[in-house]
Amino acid sequence: MLSFIISIIALLLGYFLYSKLIERIIEVNPSVQTPAVSHPDGVDYVPMKPWRIYLIQFLNIAGVGPICGAIMGAQFGTASFLWIVFGSIFAGAVHDFIAGFISIRKDGASLPEIHGEYLGNGMKTFMRIFTIVLMVLVGAVFVNTPAVLLNANFTPEWNIFIWVAIIFAYYLIATLLPIDKLIGKIYPIFGILLLAMAAAIVVAFIAFKPHIPELWDGLQNAHPDAAHNPIFPMMFISIACGAISGFHATQSPLMARCMTNEKQARPVFYGSMITEGIVALIWAAAAAYFFGPESPVDTTGKGGPAMVSIIANTWFPGIIAVICVLGVISAAITSGDTALRSARLIVADFMGYDQKPIKNRLFVAVPIFAATAGILVYSLLDAKGFDVIWRYFAWSNQVLATVTLWTLSVFLLIKHKPYIITLIPAIFMTMVTGCFLFVAEKEGLGTLLPHWLGYTIGGAITLAVTIIFFAATRKHRKSCEK
Repeated sequence: MLSFIISIIALLLGYFLYSKLIERIIEVNPSVQTPAVSHPDGVDYVPMKPWRIYLIQFLNIAGVGPICGAIMGAQFGTASFLWIVFGSIFAGAVHDFIAGFISIRKDGASLPEIHGEYLGNGMKTFMRIFTIVLMVLVGAVFVNTPAVLLNANFTPEWNIFIWVAIIFAYYLIATLLPIDKLIGKIYPIFGILLLAMAAAIVVAFIAFKPHIPELWDGLQNAHPDAAHNPIFPMMFISIACGAISGFHATQSPLMARCMTNEKQARPVFYGSMITEGIVALIWAAAAAYFFGPESPVDTTGKGGPAMVSIIANTWFPGIIAVICVLGVISAAITSGDTALRSARLIVADFMGYDQKPIKNRLFVAVPIFAATAGILVYSLLDAKGFDVIWRYFAWSNQVLATVTLWTLSVFLLIKHKPYIITLIPAIFMTMVTGCFLFVAEKEGLGTLLPHWLGYTIGGAITLAVTIIFFAATRKHRKSCEK
């Protein structure tokens, strides 16, 4: 339990100390007029109260990531605690903060437009396609997960496609309506519910005094199938939203278009990520106990959603357990709809298509929803469909984070700022995503290469990308000297 407490304190210190350093480096200026103030449009550029923006951002980026991802990451042992803490403070929160800040300065620009600004038009075009595909995958995953949970826990006699249709219809409404009409009103409530769930787990820690592994007990791989699931890179892909996630930076422009002061960026972007890290740490600690030898129930082979039900039903009376399950469901739903809203905005941005008329929003949204529906049907009808989609989603998500970190490094370089704050995370995440391609087992095929060779290729990719960056750095410095 002491390691858990120290980790929580470290996350809080990260917010109160490191985030202020980042704020000074990027030169947040409260006198600069934000896009929500300069040209509100009543649809996407809508001024909102800071506390609402914070709760919406927290809920948007959270989804089931800091719950299910943290639970599955806890299988690797106490190393998961370290990744959540250091990943959140030095990678994820910095990634979210600076990307959101740039969006404010660039008139609420979508993430691919920011990539293009600093990595060139070729990368802009590629990342537009890549990010939209990722948003569609997120939308499909976050229809599937709540539909399965609702059907299994509340209406087992229903055909699951009834819930799919209900959730899908809600997604379309939330995507099309002005951001303050639905998202701005109910999402803060769901955000509070998600935080209350985490607080309930902490109360359970105090009441039941479960044995939570300590860091000094060792960082060895505790995964039940450790031989096929090495900590590096598997744990760093499993725990995404609780440490760093590219999806977060796609959500930041939504809130960048609602802020009335740049000073709001630190608590909204950095603060939301630290809050998510705390939630992830709480669920990881609970899961570490249930995966351990003193667990009161058998958790062999249980996935994230199943573990949520086990933890809730073991520690809480019926109504609270139900609320916990509903909280997970709402977290998934409220990330899925904003993912599709982000996809609409990305398409509209590069088409230069005014989104104030509802018919224009429909014109952009319908093809996106059609693509999402196709992937969703596959995930439900094929026995392994969801696992395949989740794998591509998880890896693509971390690739997006990696590209964004390199983008932020170029931004800081151009501004003559200490780009090391994003460069080190960028190099690390390049190694993670590169190695994952060659080390992770493929369904039915095992690993295509020996681990040592997979790590070597991943390292070579990382070295090549780093050399390209420093070559660009040298070229930039020479141009500045002329």
